[in-house]
Amino acid sequence: MKIIPALCLTLLSASVAALEVLPPPAAWHGASEKLVAEAGSRWITPAERSGFTTSPDYAATLQYLRALAGASDKISVHIFGKSYQGRDLVYALVRKPGGNKPVVMIQAGIHSGEIDGKDAGLMLLRDIAFGGRDDLLDQVDLVFIPILNVDGHEDASPLGRPSQRGPQIKGSRTNAQGLDLNRDYARLQSPEIAAVVKLLQRYDPALYIDVHVSDGTDYQYDVTYTFAGWGTYARSQATAQWLMGTYSDEVSAALSQQGHLPAIYPSWINESAPDQGLRISAEGPRYSTGYGDFIGVPTVLVENHTMKPYKRRVLGTYVLLEQSILTVGRERARIAAAKAEDRAARPAQLMVRWERDPLPLRTSTFKGYRYEAYQSLASGARELRWAGEPQDVSLPVYGVRSTLDVSLPQAWWISAGQQSLIAALRAHGIAMETTQTPRTVALETTRMASGKERGGARSLQQITLPAGSVRIPAAQPYHLLAAALLEAESDDSFLAHGLFDQALASEWRMPKHLLAPLADQMMASNPTLRAEFLDAVGKDAALAANPAARLAWWEARSDYAPRARWLYPVYRELR
Repeated sequence: MKIIPALCLTLLSASVAALEVLPPPAAWHGASEKLVAEAGSRWITPAERSGFTTSPDYAATLQYLRALAGASDKISVHIFGKSYQGRDLVYALVRKPGGNKPVVMIQAGIHSGEIDGKDAGLMLLRDIAFGGRDDLLDQVDLVFIPILNVDGHEDASPLGRPSQRGPQIKGSRTNAQGLDLNRDYARLQSPEIAAVVKLLQRYDPALYIDVHVSDGTDYQYDVTYTFAGWGTYARSQATAQWLMGTYSDEVSAALSQQGHLPAIYPSWINESAPDQGLRISAEGPRYSTGYGDFIGVPTVLVENHTMKPYKRRVLGTYVLLEQSILTVGRERARIAAAKAEDRAARPAQLMVRWERDPLPLRTSTFKGYRYEAYQSLASGARELRWAGEPQDVSLPVYGVRSTLDVSLPQAWWISAGQQSLIAALRAHGIAMETTQTPRTVALETTRMASGKERGGARSLQQITLPAGSVRIPAAQPYHLLAAALLEAESDDSFLAHGLFDQALASEWRMPKHLLAPLADQMMASNPTLRAEFLDAVGKDAALAANPAARLAWWEARSDYAPRARWLYPVYRELR
């Protein structure tokens, strides 16, 4: 989007006004400042040239990246897809010849206003190519995506992310479809995430790094990071323990040595009342970190602090990326073993829904700033403002508890007629077997009122499936992802994401004036059902007092019931 100069001045003025309400930044100098190229250097990046006040647009970013590639035999630039508006999605492959080395995959700009990773990555690639840091490629290959949300990156404005210090003009959070790309990993509704998932399948990285900038309150930390579930709730436990241990220790030490203040990314119970504490949670595969957890790829979400100056954030990102490469290179065998262990695991159950546990897991010391309340004339209420005074506080940290676990089957079956569902699973790289002839199998079916329901009545039936139907075995590397996408009760299932919203039962439910006589006939002619019914109403006062529920009890046991319920097209082969 091009902004005319007069309008640009107006927007910049408004942007400055927005920054004036932020707490003043604390003075900072760190050893990582030595990473900045000298003025006039041939390979100085656009952000460095501006003194980290601006970040290059899409065209200037690709121009710099391709110039690096043209001058270095270690960097090549590749297109891996198209954005919703037709722009090239580009990554740089950075490697030395020879060997089968693990890959570190670095992704910037999934939320394009949070673009620290792009400018840090360009500096790092420059130093690998021309700054004597090609030793970083001795044990590791790099895949670097400078901008994932390229359409949002070009929908830039000085009014973007008013709580974030720099760069001056920032892209949007969503893509051109209006989607938050870091909520699309399960559904793959956007071309950008569909393309990056294919890239994950192609390179199967030893480490996947997704660089963001935080929202929220003020605190002392400048570089924070997180993993799915923080070990406690991770589905891939072996990789989670490596991330929580060796990786965290080494990245934190490197950042501290370079003058940064790292920490676990603080997710608040209530941003308007920080003293209520912090939370950690399980994740589903809709997020980058959750997706990595479900497919057994160690994944790091970097969340630089939004109120820290851009230069400090970019330099901290550089240090984190550099140390990540060094750690992966030395730990390559251990990472491979952890990934193999997680993918070979065969859990009998999967937690698919959860809630915050009212009892804290622990208390932690948090480096915040003192805040005070004031009376806002605008809101008419007491509001928070940060006083700028460093303050260490002890905060409770809350976890979650399961509200629903599902038992996992031996396999899932899908009829040949559900080609869109089968294609969606294949897009995720989920393994399946295709039948060559019709098959009759004893399978558990699920019936529900419509495709908008979340689970229903299950029963075991003999199901005949035509040739071309698929069996998805639970015994496969992506078993957890298959379960999250296919189990009807899962919050990240295709059902929950609306793939079957238009699905209805074959027939309308029987009207009450016909259902009541039918129920009376069944009650008179079937002594066994009559006894079950009388027992049920005797034990359940709510059922006994509800005429509609009483009739529904009989309807569910009639021969007409199956046609009045929608058959979920995923069948379960029980263990």
